[in-house]
Amino acid sequence: MPNLSRNPVETLARFGYGARGVVYGLVGALALLAAFGSGGQTGGSRSALQTLLSQPFGKVWLVLIAIGLFGFCAWRVLEALTDADKRGSDLKGWAIRGAHLISGVIYAGLALFALNLALGRGQGGGGEDQAARDWTAWLMGQPFGQWLVGLVGLAIIGTGLAFIAKAWRGRVAERLSLPADKKGWICTVGRMGFAARGVVFLMIGGFLGLAALHASSSEVRGLGGALEALQGQPYGWVLLGLTALGLFAFGLFGLIQARYRHIDAPDLDDAKAAVARVGR
Repeated sequence: MPNLSRNPVETLARFGYGARGVVYGLVGALALLAAFGSGGQTGGSRSALQTLLSQPFGKVWLVLIAIGLFGFCAWRVLEALTDADKRGSDLKGWAIRGAHLISGVIYAGLALFALNLALGRGQGGGGEDQAARDWTAWLMGQPFGQWLVGLVGLAIIGTGLAFIAKAWRGRVAERLSLPADKKGWICTVGRMGFAARGVVFLMIGGFLGLAALHASSSEVRGLGGALEALQGQPYGWVLLGLTALGLFAFGLFGLIQARYRHIDAPDLDDAKAAVARVGR
């Protein structure tokens, strides 16, 4: 269970990590079933939430996940604005804070999608791949659009490489306050999760690079498209199975983060002040 505190920002953050973990766990579990021909699917986060809708108490789960993801969005934004994680103000620190700000916006969109599903407002929009293509097409239409799409692709590839490096070095539990008897297996789970995320990010960034090179948004794929591409390779069931297992592990790691992550959250007054400074 999340370690609830008197600080509402920290409580939101912990529920947010848990909700993100549930989503990744669903994606990984469904892809793992697909790899072994036992049903499932190679969809992304939205497809996983749509599958959850058809399960017992599906709408209740979706509302809880939506609340958690909105909390994660709020934490990411405040973390970026207040430097709550002490990333620093050098180039690397600003890059991480900027990436977290963008991820906050992305998870807000996923939270809204989950809420729309729960409230029966259609299917909450198109699929994840189509949403990525629509966004890419819009960006491609801007001045220097191809270059911008290419830069985004490179940034995502860089993030993927950073995740893989983090997994390789085993530096996945630095911000967790873990009991000594649990640290070993939790680090293993985290390394599997970050490695799988790194592979997926490399593929998504590569597809964006192809889109920029060919000036065609149809090249773009999201998480589900990346998993589908893995499945289509020689020994695809092995590649998909390993990646799916890693994504499931990252989901489990998210639940662990909800309980054990060190979160130096600003209080509400500091949070309001940070937002007000941006609005000036």
